[in-house]
Amino acid sequence: MTPRFHIVDVFAERPYTGNQLAVVTGSDGLSDETMQQLAAETNYSETTFVSSTPEPDGGYRVRIFTPAREIAFAGHPILGTAWVVRHHLAPAAAGPVRLNLAVGQVPVTFESSTTDGEVAWFLAPPVTLGPICAPERIAVALGILPDDIETRVPVRQFSAGTSAMIVPLRGLDALRRSRLDLAAFAPLASEGFPPLVYLFCTETHQPGNDLCARFFFEAHGLREDPATGNGAAFLGAYLLEHEFFAAGDLSLRIEQGYEMRRPSLVRLRARMAGGKREVRVGGRVIPIVQGDLL
Repeated sequence: MTPRFHIVDVFAERPYTGNQLAVVTGSDGLSDETMQQLAAETNYSETTFVSSTPEPDGGYRVRIFTPAREIAFAGHPILGTAWVVRHHLAPAAAGPVRLNLAVGQVPVTFESSTTDGEVAWFLAPPVTLGPICAPERIAVALGILPDDIETRVPVRQFSAGTSAMIVPLRGLDALRRSRLDLAAFAPLASEGFPPLVYLFCTETHQPGNDLCARFFFEAHGLREDPATGNGAAFLGAYLLEHEFFAAGDLSLRIEQGYEMRRPSLVRLRARMAGGKREVRVGGRVIPIVQGDLL
């Protein structure tokens, strides 16, 4: 199968918003070096490479690369890749699209409605709780004041294939002023805290939404995501663990990307089921470009 190249916008409500993703299908014959070079060429936060046919367990083998390295798990690549599989590799298949990632098999389901259109959902892998960080220490790394941080819940690391720090803020003003300083973050990094920081607050730009977020990460220097699925998965586990909302079952709409002029909408469902956290992340996927890989 000749490799095909797709660009889709994930967590997008219209074209040229959300988080950009490059997807290469029929990538079975590509070397690791070529995959990494292609990811650097697109320079998106992630590029995925998908096998041409499903494996014996019914899942499509998927590898995820940032411009700098291969990673085990990321949210918007899961949804965007599953959308490409559903619409281009297996358009007649019924049931969920199953992706075989380094963290295991992740099923992606699709829901359609007259109000939201087609929304793709993935079930997050188990999330591990990590250490707590003092608010004043992360404030220095973000260039904000300790008082800008909401202290009724902690700053904490969460992990699932990748790791990120969850930082609750008091409002949009603090969110706008935040900027991860990698040099100032270095003392935390030396203690094992990852330079991936997911910030959120309950004040929003749009009245129909529940939370507003930003996500900073290191990849050939500081970068910001316009929409972050794995960060939302971590957030779901965080909100349940620390009982941030009174309601037991959560169904939330999370804004992101406004500071980058790529407004995005991430949907989050989280609940306790059988004593375990169950977190699902959803969003719309809009195709932008497709063609052959030369």
